Amino acid sequence: MIRLLATPLLFVALLLQSIRLALGQIWANKMRSTLTTIGIVIGVAAVTAVIAALTGLRAKVLKEFETFGTNKIFIIPHWPREGKFRHFNWRHIRFMPKQFENLLERCPSIEDYTLMTERSLTVYHGVQNIEGASINGINPSWHRIENRSVIIGRPFTLMDEEHGWQVCLITPDVRDELRLDRDCIGKRIVVGRRSFEIVGVVEGRVKGGMFGDMGSSKEVFIPFETAWRLWEPWIYAVASCREPELSKEAQAELRFYLRQTRRLGPGDPDTFRLEVIEEYLKSFNKVAMAITAVAGGVVGISLLVGGVGIMNIMLVSVSERTREIGLRKAVGAKPSAILLQFLVEAIVLCLFGGLLGILIGQGMTSMIAKIPNSGLDMAYIPLWAVGLSFGFAATVGVFFGMFPAIKAARLDPIEALRHE
Repeated sequence: MIRLLATPLLFVALLLQSIRLALGQIWANKMRSTLTTIGIVIGVAAVTAVIAALTGLRAKVLKEFETFGTNKIFIIPHWPREGKFRHFNWRHIRFMPKQFENLLERCPSIEDYTLMTERSLTVYHGVQNIEGASINGINPSWHRIENRSVIIGRPFTLMDEEHGWQVCLITPDVRDELRLDRDCIGKRIVVGRRSFEIVGVVEGRVKGGMFGDMGSSKEVFIPFETAWRLWEPWIYAVASCREPELSKEAQAELRFYLRQTRRLGPGDPDTFRLEVIEEYLKSFNKVAMAITAVAGGVVGISLLVGGVGIMNIMLVSVSERTREIGLRKAVGAKPSAILLQFLVEAIVLCLFGGLLGILIGQGMTSMIAKIPNSGLDMAYIPLWAVGLSFGFAATVGVFFGMFPAIKAARLDPIEALRHE
């Protein structure tokens, strides 16, 4: 039992002694050690900075997508590329409101939905006007789906919808540009050629994101039924799942439901398209991982160059310390102890370079995060990147330090003692 415990303890003691000797050699040749590890330092710094930038970009994009809502499904009319519907008139392809009447009852994975229309019109109030304002027809459920509440006044009611009343909600930007009072409830504006009463002010879009303002901030909202009666426009729908995990089930239910309401036969292609933010997120994650792998591989070449430098300097070290090796062998040092000493020295040298590289990479990351309008303000070095850098540096030390270590371990003690 004592013999079994003695072996690992002796190995640990030998390892600690080798690390101490390696640190002593590095300290005795500080300048040479620093210059030797320059390739490792540059490689690790570049790898960590690239990973930090891509990690920050990914975090930024994910945060931006969260403002859209990862549980949304956009339902859009679509001309198929083949089949009898590809040359149909737009009146046959467009959605009709009645096609969505029983959607919630037939699609249990859908929590809510809103029909929507969009068009650009000029909005007037007195002598003030906004050209190309975004006029949106919405259902009352739009506020829950988009998470944009009314900050002054009231949202649309079922009465507004049923009667198609000419009432509207505006954003703060529209209110300010038309020079309306802060509390402008009850005022009237002209949308196109029709007068609408303002019943509320709704929150504006999120600003300052990677995608700009994510659309026009000059928005006017009217009840969907009003928009449909006035213009019979091209419409689409936005649905929200009960849980993001139910996205696949919700899409399957929607597809089955819409094919029935649009009277599509078994062999007919879909005349609509379902778009999910989650799919864009998956695509982005795949691209980000590919870019990380390629960038890491390219800058990782410098680690290999640094490894060659480590091997060269270790060969020089073996040559310089030939008499020391001979003396150690003469007093009973085993070849395995000599091999371990030089191998540990190479690994410690690479880890020293890795540590400097991570420190420089952190400095580069801090500078990247401060670049204005770069979208990289969330850049940071993840822990796995630190582990990867040290792991790769240690691997380089083992790989390129093995040959010099084997050479030192195989030296003949008599020939080594004769070495000048």
